[in-house]
Amino acid sequence: MLAAIRSAALIGIDAYDVVVEVDAAPGLPQWTLVGLPIGAVKESRERVGAALVNSGFMLPPRRITINLAPADVRKEGTAFDLPIALGILVATGQLDSSAVDRRVFVGELGLDGRIRSIRGALSIARRAARAGIREVVIPRANFAEASRVSSVRLGAPEDLRSLVADLRDGAMPWVQETAQIPPRRHDDLDIADVVGQDTAKRALEIAAAGGHNLLLLGPPGAGKTMLARRLPGILPELTEEESLEVIAIHSVAGTLTNESTIACSRPFRAPHHSISSAGLIGGGSNPRPGEVSLAHNGVLFLDEMLEFPRFVLDSLRQPLEDGRVVISRVSSSVKFPARFTLVGATNPCPCGRLGDSAAMCTCSVTDVERYASRLSGPLADRIDMHVVVGSVSLADLGSVATGESTASIRRRVATARELQTIRFARVRGVTCNAHASGRWIDTTADITQDARAMLQTAAGALSLSARGYHRVLKVARTIADLDESISVGSHHVAEAVRFRPAIRAG
Repeated sequence: MLAAIRSAALIGIDAYDVVVEVDAAPGLPQWTLVGLPIGAVKESRERVGAALVNSGFMLPPRRITINLAPADVRKEGTAFDLPIALGILVATGQLDSSAVDRRVFVGELGLDGRIRSIRGALSIARRAARAGIREVVIPRANFAEASRVSSVRLGAPEDLRSLVADLRDGAMPWVQETAQIPPRRHDDLDIADVVGQDTAKRALEIAAAGGHNLLLLGPPGAGKTMLARRLPGILPELTEEESLEVIAIHSVAGTLTNESTIACSRPFRAPHHSISSAGLIGGGSNPRPGEVSLAHNGVLFLDEMLEFPRFVLDSLRQPLEDGRVVISRVSSSVKFPARFTLVGATNPCPCGRLGDSAAMCTCSVTDVERYASRLSGPLADRIDMHVVVGSVSLADLGSVATGESTASIRRRVATARELQTIRFARVRGVTCNAHASGRWIDTTADITQDARAMLQTAAGALSLSARGYHRVLKVARTIADLDESISVGSHHVAEAVRFRPAIRAG
């Protein structure tokens, strides 16, 4: 007897349809699994066999052939355990085929029959909805993320025994509801707690308003990390589509937690400088998202940025430019979204005291130049704003912080982002100034003649590249948006140029 169970698998953060075909024929007892299974899929025989027996089902001595169609695409993961088990039950006459028609089944099985969580449940639910499937059975641990897809009904059984009983009785407790986003958590890290550093705070506001990349340069203890960790708090709320993207990426990566299942804040990723290129960008024999994708729609913070190997830093150039990562293998290419705000923090020299009025730098000129060269020119050119963060005196540290709160700054940022949403309504894939093409901004930014003359003079004086010229213009447009100004004036350009000096020593 032949059984066919609908399931799904992942390519990148997207799911595709898989049909699990099971044939139980007379002959010597053996299992044959075809359809390019790799890794954990090959081990499903042991898990499924034990789960069926321990759940009280018969496992007749048959020659069982299992095909995962389409057979020319490699399959990996543990999500096929449940559909394989149900296929065997249908093929051996222990479950009617009508009970599994027009339904998608995914889940890992424990040896006792318990249904365990999988990666990518949200992507699978979205794929089922696009394919016109209205009922999806998933592990109970994945219910919260998959429930964000309101057009499908979900079944989340505890174990295989209860699932089969419900299918036989036609009493599956389907649930169709959309999880609600809870109110934003209180701001644990308030920017008002930062003493001084008014220039750096202003730079954070501009970076948040326009999605601009930022480099904080200063001595140890100046507050670079403290400032960077407060950037997510002033970013606007995630939209519904952005929330789904964030959940899907973290689910595929296996980093989704109960607290982050329904995203209520933007991601903040801070990898250590010992990370590999594959860990930062993504990769592996079965490609997984890297830190740049886990930071999608949020912030990627590289503390001690110049301690990262140069080739690792240079791998950021493509995602910074394109907003995505393409990982190519012989059999296929996988795309992961990677639209993030990069914030780097670094010391100005190996000892960290260059330019510090409170201490003397002990580095030679050669040491400083060698240290600065760890950040390549092309990557430095892609960082919109370079900000010098000076040390704070002990007298100032003892004073009471009186700066603006995170909530106050976030309101201005949200207003600026709304203006950009209107501006880029007809530009696909662009939501803020930093992501627009330089030429588009140049022709539509409504820059005054005085401002354009000042920008051209500054570009010549600073020897800006074409990319650098447009980056300054984008920052100026964002500053004008914060002022709710229709046109870009000379004072907007002047402030934008202020943040453009390169990190190169000199």
